Amino acid sequence: MNWIEVVLSFFVLLGGLFMLIGSIGLARLPDFYMRLHAPTKATTLGVGSLLIASMIFFSLKNSIFSIHEVLITIFLFITAPVSAHMMAKAALHLETSVITNTQGTNTHKAATARSNTPGEVDVENKQEENEV
Repeated sequence: MNWIEVVLSFFVLLGGLFMLIGSIGLARLPDFYMRLHAPTKATTLGVGSLLIASMIFFSLKNSIFSIHEVLITIFLFITAPVSAHMMAKAALHLETSVITNTQGTNTHKAATARSNTPGEVDVENKQEENEV
């Protein structure tokens, strides 16, 4: 049983490490779009690793395959990207500010311009031309 404890410890530590990195990223990253990646990527992998450890433990303890953790993992991996996508679309719609040196700022401006009506885009373009 010693090798099982090593495998379980590996998955628990890996999950804790991913969740710690995701939490630090959520607290330290400067704008919304960067902060969005921390909980949806790193923390999802952390919870997935903890669920794998739980699945191995309860499958070996009860001598039957544990399906609960598999269902939770599938639900987590389906809902996390969808919720991140919806939050990003809402932020684009609300024109959430971006740090100027963020990579992809031009993409953000183009996406914001696409979400506006044609009249609003013309007004914004004229304002930008006047500022230059």
